[in-house]
Amino acid sequence: MNTVPMPQWLKDLVGRNKAALRSSAALRAQDSIDRHALHTVCHAARCPNRGECFNCGDATFMVLGDICTRGCRFCAVSKARPLPPDDNEPARVAQAVKEWSIRYAVLTMPTRDDLPDGGAAHFARVITAIKTLTPEVKVEPLISDLRGDETALKTVLEAVPDVLAHNVETVPELYSAVRVGADYRRTLGLLENSKKLAPHILTKTGFMVGLGETDEQVKRLMNDLRSCGVDLLTIGQYLAPSAAHYPVARYPELQEYRAWEEYALSVGFKGVASGPLVRSSYRAGALYRRAAQTGLAK
Repeated sequence: MNTVPMPQWLKDLVGRNKAALRSSAALRAQDSIDRHALHTVCHAARCPNRGECFNCGDATFMVLGDICTRGCRFCAVSKARPLPPDDNEPARVAQAVKEWSIRYAVLTMPTRDDLPDGGAAHFARVITAIKTLTPEVKVEPLISDLRGDETALKTVLEAVPDVLAHNVETVPELYSAVRVGADYRRTLGLLENSKKLAPHILTKTGFMVGLGETDEQVKRLMNDLRSCGVDLLTIGQYLAPSAAHYPVARYPELQEYRAWEEYALSVGFKGVASGPLVRSSYRAGALYRRAAQTGLAK
């Protein structure tokens, strides 16, 4: 299967976001990241929204390094042997959040199958450090599947994040081809367990389109997620990081994203962001606040 050419309207959208990286606000954001020796998923995953988000003072911090122990065919994050957790990282992330005047901090992580708890304890320390230094900040951890370890999940939830996020990434029919080492039922189980263990904490997930899924498969996926009590959803276009990654099968039109958003809301999601350049952490605070305005998030 060959990657289909990107339509001009999408090239133009990506180009405008890249141009925003040259703004003074984006340059200040980059300077803060460099000074605190932090990783961001914005860089590691080559996110097309970096310019827009940095210009707004938003970013998603990547804790536990920028090396993953898995090699999913869609992902730009490097696969190798990671370094041990950095004990000073929680304090550095918390200081950057304060310095940057962030109101809604998103934290993500590479999969760390090399650690007994998948990195859960370190992740919880980062959440606690942020909430201690800036109690008013909302925190959304975007975690790995932690190999389905319920004890590790409890460790993260006990740090009292405002949203617990874990991405399903694609429809179950494509898991074996796209998500190396992942398991669809394990992902659903983590999201369902989070809601059972901490029903007051919103759950969130995201998936990509353009990998070869059908509209029927997308709707079945959304129904599966709602059956697990997932509250917030993101849907975005898959963009292959390189020719060696899983190829793009198609580029859905804008009206398809609107139709998926309408369907998601009709089956009970409390907040949905759907569009070609939407990513799981894209304007996450705005999505949370949208749910909060309807009285569904506290």
